[in-house]
Amino acid sequence: MATTILVVEDEPAIAELVAVNLSFAGYKVLRAADTIQAETLIRAEQPDLILLDWMLPGSSGVQFAKKLRADDRTRDIPIIMLTARSEEGDKVEGLESGADDYMTKPFSPKELMARIKAVMRRRAPQLTEETVDICGLSLDPSTHRVSGGEQGLDLGPTEFRLLHFFMTHPERVHSRSQLLDQVWGDHVYVEERTVDVHIRRLRQSLSASGHDRHVETVRGSGYRFTARPSSG
Repeated sequence: MATTILVVEDEPAIAELVAVNLSFAGYKVLRAADTIQAETLIRAEQPDLILLDWMLPGSSGVQFAKKLRADDRTRDIPIIMLTARSEEGDKVEGLESGADDYMTKPFSPKELMARIKAVMRRRAPQLTEETVDICGLSLDPSTHRVSGGEQGLDLGPTEFRLLHFFMTHPERVHSRSQLLDQVWGDHVYVEERTVDVHIRRLRQSLSASGHDRHVETVRGSGYRFTARPSSG
């Protein structure tokens, strides 16, 4: 599933240039000319990253970034601020508003792609195409292959996404509701017990190589993927 990027930019030429380059790079692109359109799109389909212009009609990009960070549903979406402002104080203000990075116009498409990849690696590693290796368990997002040692492991699509999220966030405890939001998406309505079913299937798939022990149940809290042997 392609990573979705929302471009909030009121200058049509810049919005078109950015959207075309993102599409060529394999991203799904949503476009908004102001924060009102942006909010509508976010409610319909939460993006994986937002490219946010500073100077917008109505509410500014800085104000909108603060609003996104104050909302539980959107506070973790990576934001890259796009602006013609180049003074150090402006950059500080942009970053303090909640932006993860700051790009001054004009910028090259190549630099923009590099910045997007860097922010995604830092904030949403489960959405990148980089191979993850932990304790002899290897997952390659680009080929959708998983191996334990020298043995190939067969995982269903949901179990694959679940394992990818776990392996890119090791040692952290995730509640069932958090896993539903991160793996299924907050726009998909399924019961929390669904998580337990897929955890069980994931463990069954990993048991062939002995890596099922790394998926721990944390009583009263949820699940975590650990690099240490576990009896959980």
